[in-house]
Amino acid sequence: MGALFGLTVSTGYIILSCLIAWWARKLADKVWPTSTLAKYLLLEGIATWELCSTCFELIIVADNYGVLTYGLYLFLLTIWWSKVWGDSSACPYTHIEEVVEGGQGPTVALAKILAELAGGALTFRYAQYLWSLEVTANHRGRAYEACTADLQVPALIGAVIEGLATCLCRIVSRAISEVGVPHGYVADSFFGTAMVLAAFNYSGGYFNPALATSLKLGCAGHTTTQFGLVYWVGPTVGAVASVFLYKGPLVQGFVKKLSGKKD
Repeated sequence: MGALFGLTVSTGYIILSCLIAWWARKLADKVWPTSTLAKYLLLEGIATWELCSTCFELIIVADNYGVLTYGLYLFLLTIWWSKVWGDSSACPYTHIEEVVEGGQGPTVALAKILAELAGGALTFRYAQYLWSLEVTANHRGRAYEACTADLQVPALIGAVIEGLATCLCRIVSRAISEVGVPHGYVADSFFGTAMVLAAFNYSGGYFNPALATSLKLGCAGHTTTQFGLVYWVGPTVGAVASVFLYKGPLVQGFVKKLSGKKD
């Protein structure tokens, strides 16, 4: 019963975070009925706050109920986010991709990245407060304990893992979108979750610099330089590489085959 109660409380905390973000988006729509850069930045901050606050609680889920339960929750959350975030990505390298592709300028991209980092920075005290309530034994002592890194391999290998997985996720996501797979968001969420689980015991499987910064920057087990290499340089290089690889003949040939297109 204790284990079930603990999982129920963690589930409640996750749902609470999603509801807070949902209400915040509704309020933003009322304050800014039309699309503006300021509204977009706010929505990016809200999405990142939601991502990071729920993932703080997923740490508790993974530690107490195993990686498969963690994966199931992440899969369901990813589907939810695909439905409610709209144009927000809560991920810095997506804006760098847009710069590389000529879709936006570097100044706007930087503003979006800073908005995401701000959203992520606001989550720690929120999660700490919930944990400090110690409603369950799973949260006992967690609010103020020193955090530890998830990196279990040398930093360079960790960067390769984060970069390669990010590259694959971005290519698959683009392909699913272009092919028009029915309920593609489910397939995209499944593949992304599978990649996270595959990397979980090596680099942690973050594939998102803002998320990793919110949850693990300054934790014992890696230096700041190693953290930057693994969780910023690795995924960003992987994402940018995916832009060029996706346009290459190998991937395009596969995409055309799936979609039934002919040259």
